[in-house]
This record gives sequence, structure tokens and C-alpha cells, in this order.
Amino acid sequence: MSRLLEVKNLKTSFRTHIGDVQAVRGVSLHLDKGEALGIVGESGCGKSVTMMSIMRLLADNAIIDSEEITFNGKNITNPTEKEMQEIRGNEMAMIFQDPMTSLNPLFTVGQQLTEHLIKHKKVSKAEANDLAIKMLDMVGIPSPEKRLKQYPHEFSGGMRQRVMIAMSLICEPKLIIADEPTTALDVTIQAQILDLMKDLKEKINSSIILITHDLGVVADLCTRINVMYGGIVVEEGTDEDIFYNARHPYTWGLLNSVPNPKSEVKEKLTPIEGQPPDLLKPPVGCPFAARCQYAMKVCIEKQPPLFEISKGHKSACWLCHENAPKIESPIRREE
Repeated sequence: MSRLLEVKNLKTSFRTHIGDVQAVRGVSLHLDKGEALGIVGESGCGKSVTMMSIMRLLADNAIIDSEEITFNGKNITNPTEKEMQEIRGNEMAMIFQDPMTSLNPLFTVGQQLTEHLIKHKKVSKAEANDLAIKMLDMVGIPSPEKRLKQYPHEFSGGMRQRVMIAMSLICEPKLIIADEPTTALDVTIQAQILDLMKDLKEKINSSIILITHDLGVVADLCTRINVMYGGIVVEEGTDEDIFYNARHPYTWGLLNSVPNPKSEVKEKLTPIEGQPPDLLKPPVGCPFAARCQYAMKVCIEKQPPLFEISKGHKSACWLCHENAPKIESPIRREE
């Protein structure tokens, strides 16, 4: 597979009246064509800001800096707004967390769907209308001709999310970024939306970046996972690396806070004690050190590099150093 997206040492901070919030502190990641990548971590770790920095969708007080960002062979490290307008919604699309606030209540679903096509694909209004009907049908919305004339408030939460997916796919983008696409939905609808995304990914051969705090969600869709904490990537690897051979204490904490579906008895979930770091004054060492039961002196004094565990599997933890004490993984497993 050839490379679709490559990000090197991305840093994003926000100017405030009390100082700069360093939301993203040197993130590097890559995505191949046709691949699904999961980015996981708790709220405030920098997941969404990383993606919105790439798409240049942040407020004016954001300061974005990176060594290099390439997308589909184009260098978009310092793009103009006109260049990004050509890419956004056309080659790179985003499904936002809350469809009710992302859809404009003053326009019909049809108007919002066809706007993208007319702008990027230069088709007639009639052609755009036909394509919009086909797309609504593809994402499982019944009576698409009738629904096209309705407003967002006339749709249920699950249906609005399907409309957002239709909007993101209608121009057949090469990359879909899904930001917590199932957060506001009940469990049954969540499963339907994830199955729909998986099915549509195969149909239009798009790559997907799924942003979530839920490891259970990425398990079903993604083949590679990046774990973020405190504005940096603390572990990256395949889904098997992360679920069966995790090497970072924060990843262990995430895994131990997920219910085990194979367990025959009710288990008490283990929360991660403590609070995330203050990114106004981020720690000089490992950002997880204050919450880590295995923290050593070096963890507080120096940020660890990404140690290579195996091909494609890396962990930013001093426990991975050859001279570190050997700690057995505390992950619960039900055979």
C-alpha cells in the first residue's frame, strides 16, 4: 500500500490570556491508502486538535507548526486557505461528534448535501440532487427523495449521523476523519453506524482515521492504533500489538477500564487514578508519570523517546529501555 498521509512533528498551541496551551506537542503519524487508523485517549489528550490542525479548522488563536505534512503526494505543511478549501470536503472529509450542531438547521438536508457536489465536482443541480438521493439510500435512510426536502430537526440522532456520513462521502474523499462518530448514540445505533462505516469504506476505497476514547470501538474497525496522552503519542502499533502486547502503562490503564465481554462474572473496572497534566505548563518528563504506579526518577526528569518493541510497534515509556526493571503486564485476560 502507498502512503496517503504523513505528519512529522506536529505542534499546536492556543494563545490565551494566561499563557499558551500546548495541546499537541510533537505528534508524528502516517496512514496508508485503504487503511483504518484509530487514535485513542481520554478527553483533552490532543486527538481532535491533531486532526483539525491538519485540516486547518482551528480558531485564530491556534499556532500550528510542523516539520512536514504530506497528503496524497501534496505538501500541505503551510497551505493557503484556498488550497485547503479545495482539499476539505473533496479529498479529505470530517464526520464531527455532534451532528445536530454540525448540520445547519436553516437548510434542508438536500441543500447541504448538494452544496459539496456543486462546489467540488462542478455538476448541475439536477445531477447533484440525483447523487444525493443515491447517497442517502446508500447510508440506509428510507424514502431518500422525501428526506432530502426535510430539515435536520426532523431526523433522529442516528439518522442525523447517517446524513453526516453521507455528506462526508458524497465527493468520494480519499480520507475520512471520524471524530467520536458514535458518542451521542445508543449502543444499538453505535453498532449500526460502525458497520455502515466499515461497509462504505470498502465500497469507495477510502482511508479512515477514527478518533475515540473507546478502545472497544476501534477494535472492530481499525488495523492500527495510536494511543495519545498529554499531547503526544505514547504508543503505536497494530490492533494486535495494542490489545495483546501493550507496553505503556497508560495503554494498560485504558485496557483495564474496558469491560471484558468474555468474563462470566461481573468485574469491577479499574479507573486510572489522578488527573491529566496541565498543558499550560506540561511536565518536562513523561506526561503520565504523575499517575503511573511504575514511575521512576528518569520518568519525571526526561520525556522518553518512542522505543521500538517490534516492527511498527513503539512505546514512549522508560520501562522499555534495556536497563529498566522488567514489569509484567497487568492486563486482565479471559481465555
